[in-house]
Amino acid sequence: MSEIAPIDELPGGLKSGLEAVLMVADSPVSTARLAQIFDLPIARIATTLEELATEYDGKDRPRGFELRRVASGWRFYTRTDYADFVSSYVLDGQTARLSQAALETLAVIAYRQPVSRGRISAIRGVNVDSVVRTLLTRGLITEHPEIGDGGATLYQTTEYFLERLGLSALEDLPALSPYLPGVADLESLDSATYDD
Repeated sequence: MSEIAPIDELPGGLKSGLEAVLMVADSPVSTARLAQIFDLPIARIATTLEELATEYDGKDRPRGFELRRVASGWRFYTRTDYADFVSSYVLDGQTARLSQAALETLAVIAYRQPVSRGRISAIRGVNVDSVVRTLLTRGLITEHPEIGDGGATLYQTTEYFLERLGLSALEDLPALSPYLPGVADLESLDSATYDD
């Protein structure tokens, strides 16, 4: 006979317990951490999370939120369909968008990490000191634990970056190759340069 877990004795049981914890989480919570909290097997937690996610996508009435697995765990998110309304409420006239320079710098860091400030500047062709400070302040990048050549600080993206993009891992970033010139294009650019 299996022993009843303390959470099973509360109204709503494990599903309600998971909702309560995830409702206050400000970053994704791993299945293993939730299993620790409720002192239950990871398999039971994983199954229950999947059941909850399916319930929220219900055919009768989908919710305005969804339970999504991103980065290193699970978290509630506003359903994409309602993003404009939520943005209007949260921003209340403020601009929270990143500048073009910040987006370009963030892209360099995301695809080349870990990367030094000097290398970012060389790729972008401009000084990136203030932009890097902005990205650090917003929690989208962090210092890499290792030191680069010549003692340079290296930068990498954060879990928050993945979370904001709705990605599970860096490998989920879109490939850059479709946006880069092909070998034939580069050869034609080179020959055009030398012909002048």
